Amino acid sequence: MSKKTLFITSTIMIIIGLTQNVFAQSGSVFDFPLLKIEGQADGKQSLSLSLQTLALMTALTLLPSLLLVTTSFTRIIVTLSILRQALGTQQTPPNQVLVGLALFMTLFIMAPTFKEINETSFSPYSNGSITIEDASMRGLEVMKRFMLRHTRESDLILMAELQGDKGYASPEAVPAPVLIPAFIISELRTAFTIGFLLFLPFLVIDIVVASVLMSLGMMMLSPTLISLPFKLLLFVVVDGWSMTISSIVQSFTRG
Repeated sequence: MSKKTLFITSTIMIIIGLTQNVFAQSGSVFDFPLLKIEGQADGKQSLSLSLQTLALMTALTLLPSLLLVTTSFTRIIVTLSILRQALGTQQTPPNQVLVGLALFMTLFIMAPTFKEINETSFSPYSNGSITIEDASMRGLEVMKRFMLRHTRESDLILMAELQGDKGYASPEAVPAPVLIPAFIISELRTAFTIGFLLFLPFLVIDIVVASVLMSLGMMMLSPTLISLPFKLLLFVVVDGWSMTISSIVQSFTRG
């Protein structure tokens, strides 16, 4: 199974798991003829076919949003955007290139997680050994473990306090509505930290160029116009793209 297929199936399982979690916590009971929760012989409950289809279509609609908030995509795209600003190249590389690079880097970084979701959730469901609810909850638990590894404890405490929770018995007990925003905050902080380190050498070049132009009396000449070739030269000489990509990937492997 390709990485793209793994990503789509994993995302669908996670969204269904989130939906099932909300239904279970609210204690809702569906009495509609088509959208209902059916009882099984072993006492468990299962979603009807119509409700499963509705959940699947909802999952496809929410796929881009889930990509942003539960994977490594946020850290990657923010870091690449800051790097472009540091270079001062305006819209080069264009947004489509940055988003495409961030997407495939996300597939690369998340491949072990998606593989685990496929093995523990999607494959057993495809074989008929578990229900779609069990599969979705298993997929959600795998994603929660990934997010917990890269979420700061202070951000979790903040979101828990905002929700009014006093604490949780274990990391696995942290609910998704608390974990996901805490994960996003942690990802933004890490991305800005990496971006700051990337910005420093280019800032030094801008300062040196501006000082030289001032000392020569060329105040009408834009320092950005002069510093841009030097920044591009520095970035190419040190193999900046490889260093940036390597730093982002290592920031996840060390997490």
